[in-house]
Amino acid sequence: MTDKRGRSVQVGTGPETIRVIKAALADGLLPDTYVSGGALVHMETVSGGLPNVAADEDSPLPVSASTLAPAGLAALLAEHAYVYRLKTRKADGGQPEVYEDEVTPPRDILASVLAGKTWPNVAPLRGIIGAPVLRRDGTLLQQPGYDPATGLYLAAKVALPPVPDQPTAEQVRAARTFLLGRFLRDFPWSGPADRANYIALLATPILRHFTRSLTPFALIDATMPASGKTILTAGPGMLYGQRVLPWTYSEEELRKSITSVFTEQVGCVIFDNVAEGTVIDSAILAQLVTTGVWSDRQLGASRNLATVNDRLWMATGNNLQVGGDMASRTVRVHLDPNMPRPEERDQSGFGIPHLDQWITVPANQLTVLWHLLVLVLDWTRHGAPRAAGVSMRQFTPWAQSLGGFLAHHEIGGFLTNVAEVRGVDQDETRWRAFLSCWHERHTGRRMTAAELRRDAEPLHLGSDMHDPWDGQFITTDSGRLPNPLQLGKLLTGQAGRWRGDHVLRAGKNERGDRAVFWVERHDG
Repeated sequence: MTDKRGRSVQVGTGPETIRVIKAALADGLLPDTYVSGGALVHMETVSGGLPNVAADEDSPLPVSASTLAPAGLAALLAEHAYVYRLKTRKADGGQPEVYEDEVTPPRDILASVLAGKTWPNVAPLRGIIGAPVLRRDGTLLQQPGYDPATGLYLAAKVALPPVPDQPTAEQVRAARTFLLGRFLRDFPWSGPADRANYIALLATPILRHFTRSLTPFALIDATMPASGKTILTAGPGMLYGQRVLPWTYSEEELRKSITSVFTEQVGCVIFDNVAEGTVIDSAILAQLVTTGVWSDRQLGASRNLATVNDRLWMATGNNLQVGGDMASRTVRVHLDPNMPRPEERDQSGFGIPHLDQWITVPANQLTVLWHLLVLVLDWTRHGAPRAAGVSMRQFTPWAQSLGGFLAHHEIGGFLTNVAEVRGVDQDETRWRAFLSCWHERHTGRRMTAAELRRDAEPLHLGSDMHDPWDGQFITTDSGRLPNPLQLGKLLTGQAGRWRGDHVLRAGKNERGDRAVFWVERHDG
């Protein structure tokens, strides 16, 4: 018998039922079922999503991949298959009659079916994307649904008409005119680098699989509120799916937030409206953007989560700073309206008035995405030239690919604000000032931590107190002068690291029983 719901599956004893259902699953019994990390997952549409959300609200993808549990598997079997066992009963004449009895296999049986991690013939799911991406061979994945070549599932947030593999010159000109002359024209960019950096970030989710590279952290800040920061993050966020998170100063809470968001299907994660003047200096965040796979204990479960870090991570705020290792792992987009109340600007002459509302409309998101894809495919048609002279530590493949993309479309300034990013590196600024003042006061003199700490004591000048270091002596995180032991640890951790033209050196005294420190200057 074949039921209208799909294939018939005859089961029997417990062991037989396990073998039969497992084989049927491996043979494609259930639609939209894949394997990820050794576990079966089922793709399903998520109900209750809003068609239009604000630029600073979560914008999840319309589908979700759920790991199959016994209850979920039972529901899917009831929906897509006819599972039965043969039973015997007495017919009207008293003779035994064999009949089919539809059943739901017991929970422990279904748990045993799902217990294994080997699923031959089941397609692997590498990830869910919300917009077309460039495959590694340079072709565009733009057909919604599962793509066997990449293992990606395209759950488009907007219905996109086909983008030609070889856009015409007119289409390319129109795309440049729209993106540069309308969509991005009226933002108060601080300089050319800020616009170029943003376009690179906007195209990054499309090119990530093609470039096979890590992606730096994105800092989008402004001198004043209402300058357009949230609209900029909404660009990629609305196109690829976004999750908005509150910023936390706790490393443990930040780690939990990061792990939690990896269980969701979004392409962009945004720490929105970080408090003014905040220093983004996090070892967890620095680790995140330099690792291809994020591994951590899953919240509420006893198993570890290991997932590909394929998100674009961003933060917005006013006059933000970076510190520590984040300075070399951050791309900055800075807005400066140079006026007291940016929200009162006359928008009648804007390329797109009221852009904050315009970008929330799916049809408008489609327009942005289509023109961006045209520019990407025009770049690949010409061989996807790279900017060989661009370098950015672990992110050099990303920088060279996006730099080549921008140069191909004659968009200048990419990453030329690196010095400005270092300028807002609070950690760098503090240590530069400290080492410069130290060298000025003591040149190459070798000092113990205790001697250096005594040198920072205020001097009594009559009834006044005088700081011989003029406020430049290094402090602890709480803003206090360190004791000799704390100072020694701070100095040891900075030995050999250049801060501008100065470098801190460490060694032993003549007797070899004490650590000494001194500062050298490079005058070349």
